[in-house]
Amino acid sequence: MMAAAQDAMALAQSGCGGEAVALLETATDGDALALLGLWRLEGRLCPRDPVAARECLRRAAELGNAGAARICTGFVATGTGGAADWRAAVALLGDWADRDPLAARQRDLIAAMVLTADGAPVATFEGEEVSSAPEIVRFADLFSIDECRFLIDVSRTRFKPAQIFHEGKGRFVKDPVRRSDSAGFPLTAEWPLVHALNRRIAAASGTHVRQGEPLQLLRYRPGERYSPHLDAVPGMTNQRRLTALVWLNEDYDGGETRFLETGLALRGQTGDAIVFRNALYDGRPDPTSRHEGCPVTRGEKLMASRWIRERPAGDGAAFGPEDAA
Repeated sequence: MMAAAQDAMALAQSGCGGEAVALLETATDGDALALLGLWRLEGRLCPRDPVAARECLRRAAELGNAGAARICTGFVATGTGGAADWRAAVALLGDWADRDPLAARQRDLIAAMVLTADGAPVATFEGEEVSSAPEIVRFADLFSIDECRFLIDVSRTRFKPAQIFHEGKGRFVKDPVRRSDSAGFPLTAEWPLVHALNRRIAAASGTHVRQGEPLQLLRYRPGERYSPHLDAVPGMTNQRRLTALVWLNEDYDGGETRFLETGLALRGQTGDAIVFRNALYDGRPDPTSRHEGCPVTRGEKLMASRWIRERPAGDGAAFGPEDAA
């Protein structure tokens, strides 16, 4: 990290936030611009401004900052801080492919997809209804094996114990219900490949991609489980209407997803997915959707999870901290 960014972080840690921002605003190196872009995205020490954040990250990428380039490709794909431009996002991956293995891998995986000019999946997805109460639809091979492997590989260094946001304490705490590790793909990590997969989930579930919370990867090792729970939250104004789960591997024992009201236990092959309804049509949690992730007895279970809200997030906004559960 260059000196200006280091000095700005030191100023921020010592309580001199205004001076830290001013220092970054006058700096001209990629590290400083990338840090300023992140602060403007988060609203840290300065007003939240996704448009200015995207511009800072674009300039940082032009100066060779690979981290900023990764974020910027995602912003261009998703339309964060400016217009969405799928072709431009894919072109940016190509520009960085010889310098960033992550960009090269995304470019190659996207090239294997059949998409419209704006990045939407061409295919229609017809699932198999496996339950009517709760409503559960199963989709075979929603993700390819190579796409599953990509998600696993990029999450290996990002896994951390699953947490929830405790409103009373105002901070994240260890999840008392779920014993597992998780890795999220928030705005700064919704790279073009991740965005394409989110759009596929949206197409399969009949929703808009902006209704989905950030994609999460869940890792369960022997003895770990997700205790019985509901995904819908009582009183939530924009309810979690649906949950999408994608199996990313098969080499484990145990770990079925079991619905308690019916006893239905599901386990898919690599790339298979289920979408199930969490809420009744009046927004109250559907009691028949109460489910658990049974304990893993051998190996490592890896799944992708996406909660889908009743309505999209607002322009330039993401869902709140409670969504990191």
